[in-house]
Amino acid sequence: MSSGSWERGQSTPQALALRARIVLACAVTEPTGLPRSATAVAGGVGVTTETVAKWRRRFLQGRLDGLGDAPRPGRVRTVTDEQVAELVRATLETKPKNATHWSTRSMASRVGLSQSTVSRVWRAFGLQPHRAESFKLSTDPFFVDKVHDVVGLYLDPPERAWVLCVDEKSQIQALDRSQPVLPMMPGVPERASHDYVRSGTTTLFAALDIASGKVIGSLHRRHRAAEFKRFLAKIDREVPAGLDVHLICDNYATHKTEAIKKWMLAHPRFQLHFTPTSSSWLNMVERWFAEMANKKLRRGVHRSVQALERDIRAWIADWNNNPRPYVWTKSADQILESLAAYCRRIKDSGH
Repeated sequence: MSSGSWERGQSTPQALALRARIVLACAVTEPTGLPRSATAVAGGVGVTTETVAKWRRRFLQGRLDGLGDAPRPGRVRTVTDEQVAELVRATLETKPKNATHWSTRSMASRVGLSQSTVSRVWRAFGLQPHRAESFKLSTDPFFVDKVHDVVGLYLDPPERAWVLCVDEKSQIQALDRSQPVLPMMPGVPERASHDYVRSGTTTLFAALDIASGKVIGSLHRRHRAAEFKRFLAKIDREVPAGLDVHLICDNYATHKTEAIKKWMLAHPRFQLHFTPTSSSWLNMVERWFAEMANKKLRRGVHRSVQALERDIRAWIADWNNNPRPYVWTKSADQILESLAAYCRRIKDSGH
C-alpha cells in the first residue's frame, strides 16, 4: 500500500493519515523544480517544521514502516494469555482442598504466578472469591399473582383508602453492655464491650402508611394472634372513618387464625393482602425496621425492657413529626423479569 492510499483510506488512523499527508506534500516540487521547503509543507498541512523534518527523515529511512509508531519502552510482558485464561478458569471452576474459596496466595501457588498478578487479573475480570451473597427463591404457587397485587397497591393505590404495610419486629432485646461505653474522641471511635447483659425482650407491631410515611406502632411483650388483634383494633381507631384499609402483611400464622378471620368479617373495610412466602422484601415496613435498627437499636444501651420501649416510642414519635415515605419504583413485570433472569443463571432452579 502506498502513502497515498494511507492518506485516503477511511479506516486509516488519523495520526497515520497525517504522516502520509506530510510525506506526500514533501514529494511535491516547486515551479522552480526544487523540492518544497519544510516551512511550506508545515504551513500547508498545519504542523510544525520539526514534525515535517521528523516524518520525512523516518520515511527516507524505513519507507512505509517508518511512519508507524516506534515500540514504547517498558518491561516485556511475562504473563501469557494462556496463563490468564487458566487463572480465570481455575477461579471459576475449582475450589482449594482445604478451604471454601480461593485467596490470592492460594491461587498464586496453584497457577504458579505472583500474588500481585492474581490480584490484578481478578480485578480486571471482576472476580471476588472472598465475597458471597445470600438469596431465597419463593416457592409460593401464587407468587406472580401476589406480586401483582402488592406492587399494584404501591404504584396505583385505590381512592379513599389507606394502604398500610404491617409487620412485627419480634424479640427486640434490651441489652446493657457489661462495661461502660467509651465515648468517641478525636482519632478514636466509640468503643463498647463485645459482651452484654440481656434484660428481656419486646415485640413491636408497626403499620407504615405508604402515602405519608407515618407509622402506627404498638409494643407488646408477647407475639400472638391476640396481640395482633389488639393492634388491628388500634389501626381501626386511628384510620379515619369512611376510608377502606388495605393491609400488606406476610404469611405468619398469627395473621391467619380463626380469631383474626372473625375480626376481619366484623370490620369489612379491612382487607388483607399477603406477600408471597419468603418475600419479605416486598413489604416496605421492613425497610423502616432496618432504619430503626441501624439508627436506634444496634448501638443502643438499655438496662430494662421499659427503657427499651420508651426509646422505641420516642423514636416513632420523632419519625412521625417528620415522616419520609418510601417510594416504590419497579413495576410487577420488571420484578418478575429480573427474577426470571436470575433463575436462568442458576442451575436446577426449576424455573
